[in-house]
Amino acid sequence: MDTRQTIDTFIEFYRSRGHERITGSSLLTSPDDPVLFTSAGMHPLTPYLEGTRPHPSARRLVNNQRCLRTTDLDEVGDPTHLTVFEMLGSWSLGDYPHSDSLRWGHELLVDGFGLDPGRLHVTVFGGDDEVPPDTGSIEVWSDLGVPIELTIEDNWWSNGPVGPCGPDSEIFVWTGNGPPVGTPTTDPRWVEVWNHVSMRYRRFPDGRLEPLPVSNVDTGMGLERMLTVLQGRRSVFQTDLFRPWTLVLPRLWPGLDLAGERLVLDHLRSGVVVVGDGVRPSNTGRGYVLRRLVRRALTTLWRLDPGISLGDLPDEPVRHTLDHFGQDSLPVVREILVSEERRFRALLERGRTVVSRHRSRNGGPLDDGDFHYLHDTHGLPRDLVVSLLNEG
Repeated sequence: MDTRQTIDTFIEFYRSRGHERITGSSLLTSPDDPVLFTSAGMHPLTPYLEGTRPHPSARRLVNNQRCLRTTDLDEVGDPTHLTVFEMLGSWSLGDYPHSDSLRWGHELLVDGFGLDPGRLHVTVFGGDDEVPPDTGSIEVWSDLGVPIELTIEDNWWSNGPVGPCGPDSEIFVWTGNGPPVGTPTTDPRWVEVWNHVSMRYRRFPDGRLEPLPVSNVDTGMGLERMLTVLQGRRSVFQTDLFRPWTLVLPRLWPGLDLAGERLVLDHLRSGVVVVGDGVRPSNTGRGYVLRRLVRRALTTLWRLDPGISLGDLPDEPVRHTLDHFGQDSLPVVREILVSEERRFRALLERGRTVVSRHRSRNGGPLDDGDFHYLHDTHGLPRDLVVSLLNEG
């Protein structure tokens, strides 16, 4: 299945079971939200999952939500981590039990997506001092013939230290050659594709755990990871969703190693989406995240060739990403990327002088305090300073 077929199959499956499709919101959270970007599919639905008010559309919901996480920036470059990604989600707001969600999930994976049931494995909450084992999920998976591994921390979902939480079932697919072996916690060839949360508790600031007024179900499937499985790929970057970028970048900027190529692809693509949602580069907040993405990509490219310019990037991959996310800002995106490149190049020139002067004054290798000073005072990120030091 390609990207569009995968999204449509998920959405239509749940619509046929009475779920109302809601429009996935932008990456930007509400003004009163302390989180800068939507980081999970359920994030915009938090008030309804907490039971503070009913959702205006329905008690059964389904959508496709774009998300952004900065916590995994240092992991980008491996086969699975992305800065901007998409979550396919389904929810029951006090409507049907968690067991129904698990059975539907199995049905969609096997009958809808055509996965071999013998290549599935699940992990289930095994209980702790506060909450007993999730026997309901154990019974469902046993009845469906899916192997089960019990864990504790790995199968307890929360959106932070306080707020809605509960036990979950994570569904894994075997991606290795030959028959499945081991378990999800013992063999990395088991790849998680879907999480079904039984959201039935609230954690309070004092650590107290109390049942929610109603029990909800929250599921989240990573689109890019699911595409990797469905298309038989070893990396999210090999799927059709990224093909316009992977066809262009190696020819445009040859010489990047695989990790560098993935980082540049991810950061430029993520920057396009962030700009498309209305963010502009700055030194604080969302604008700083955008600036950091662009400058990390440029730092990687300029290690290869200081003369590289983002102005050489063709329209096709940028337009493909904007079209995919329903955005229309190609001229703006190009202008911002090139403008940010000019600013960063000027900073780089100034940085060479600053780093040289600072190193001469200190007379030795730079320590963490030096790196913090150069970043906070002169706006020079650590990886750029290291590059400048290597030049000398």
